[in-house]
Amino acid sequence: MARDQTKLTPAQIDAFLNEHPLWRLVNDQLERTYEWPAFLTGIAFVSEVARLAEAADHHPDIDIRWRKVTLRLTTHDAHGITARDTELAAKADAVQPE
Repeated sequence: MARDQTKLTPAQIDAFLNEHPLWRLVNDQLERTYEWPAFLTGIAFVSEVARLAEAADHHPDIDIRWRKVTLRLTTHDAHGITARDTELAAKADAVQPE
């Protein structure tokens, strides 16, 4: 399956960050830390993000620290941020674990 590996422009990344202010640009990656009321809620969130990532064949770096979960997204093949990253980030923001 051919994937678009076109890097987003700085203006496109800024537009995404303006629409999703909890995401940050860190070392050419999109990064967001979510905090959940309980450890298992964070694990449920990670499980749902993992399903979305697998379906998109695009996998974030995930760091779990008790009730905090940090996602980092970049397209390694493109050496930067692509639409695949912003799409998965937006989908992660929509996850509401139980």
